[in-house]
Amino acid sequence: MSKVRVGILGATGMVGQRFVTLLNNHPFFEVTVLAASNRNAGKTYEDAVSEKWSMDEEIPSYAKKMIMMNVLDIDNVSKQVDLVFSAVKMEKDEIRAFEEGYAKHEVIVVSNNSACRNIEDVPMLLPECNIDHLDALKHQKERLGTKHGFIVVKPNCSIQSYVPIFYALKEFEPEVAVVSTYQAISGAGRTFKTWPEMVENIIPYIGGEEEKSEKEPLKVMGHVENGVIVPATDLKISCTCIRVPVVDGHTASVRVSFKKKPTKEEFIKAITEFSGVPQREKLPHAPKQFMYYFEENDRPQVKLDVNLEGGMAVTVGRLEEDNIFQYKFVALSHNTLRGAAGGGLLTAETLYALHYFDR
Repeated sequence: MSKVRVGILGATGMVGQRFVTLLNNHPFFEVTVLAASNRNAGKTYEDAVSEKWSMDEEIPSYAKKMIMMNVLDIDNVSKQVDLVFSAVKMEKDEIRAFEEGYAKHEVIVVSNNSACRNIEDVPMLLPECNIDHLDALKHQKERLGTKHGFIVVKPNCSIQSYVPIFYALKEFEPEVAVVSTYQAISGAGRTFKTWPEMVENIIPYIGGEEEKSEKEPLKVMGHVENGVIVPATDLKISCTCIRVPVVDGHTASVRVSFKKKPTKEEFIKAITEFSGVPQREKLPHAPKQFMYYFEENDRPQVKLDVNLEGGMAVTVGRLEEDNIFQYKFVALSHNTLRGAAGGGLLTAETLYALHYFDR
């Protein structure tokens, strides 16, 4: 099978830059389009990204001289791609319109945006977890009038560190949780150079983040019924989201109770042995082990653990009994890898393994 032709929409932003680096020499995918706003259309990628380049490595050679296209030029972009990764910064109404536009042009859309996350027939995937939600695509294709094109979205980066844990423990029926997330500045597409007020500072508010962090896990934990995804109703989450002076890595402090309380040993076994399609198929960006547990009291730490398994693993520690809830623990995930571009790419790799690109 020839490589799948890929477009990156929003290629100049931080998440777009991650996609550009992760897709370099990919075994399944070949980048044929880099696109952003109209002001960058016609420029080389190197000129368009210019001083905004935020990755540690250099711009991959394949991308430097590619001519940028306009993300809204759906007709022309669609002729050159089979798949687009959407990581644009626009109004939600605009994003939903052009993502559905690409799908209607029979392109598969893997979106990093929130615009389509609440649509009941749009799967919001954690690739190891709720792959059964792809059953809703039949309903979505009928709604959009497509044969091959569809939209799949990635959940918000802030839920990646704790929702996989809840999912791995589904048999014990988690029912109430209080979560505080300590979120890196790259989650806002910023660096210390562009956001100097974050140096030695925290900001105890991130607009819209707490609502997403409370509602999106319910969709991930839900089920497909009559062709649409029905969110879980037996889990309640209260979340506080705080911006902290960390470059990459979202940490969550979690307190949780279950209808069927697991033992500590059952808890750890459930998360460390949990795996899914990405591990079974040994996909290029799948961690060999999805979740790790550390016995040390001072782990996980951002500096030590955020890049475990190429930034695609979730790390957990400090599992203890709580005097109000049943358990408390700390978890960590990489927000621009597992939580953004890496998670989107692993989603696409999973679709590839499940033959969604076969025509």
